[in-house]
Amino acid sequence: MAFIFEKLDVYRKAVDFAGDICELTKSFQRGSYYLADQLNRASLSISTNIAEGNGRYHKGDRINFFRIARGSAFECVPILEICKRKKLIADDRNEELKKEIEGICKMLSGLMNC
Repeated sequence: MAFIFEKLDVYRKAVDFAGDICELTKSFQRGSYYLADQLNRASLSISTNIAEGNGRYHKGDRINFFRIARGSAFECVPILEICKRKKLIADDRNEELKKEIEGICKMLSGLMNC
């Protein structure tokens, strides 16, 4: 039996995004652990907050967790920019990931407006 949130496109995209970030950060050079750790935590927080929000009974509680998920998505943007500047990721990969974040944020905004 699947949980309801597992059927949400935004949840699936958030899990895929976190998986992509996990794979990406494996290649980070020594001394960049702080960036890899923070980026992994922020990306994972998106899907976990979507799941936790869907477990809440009150609409206000759900919306709060979706806001936290969106904040975590926004948190990934400057971290990716720093990674790009440190040459840990290519410019085009940075843009791809930012587009994924943008799509996730739009979907989260839609959930909050339901």
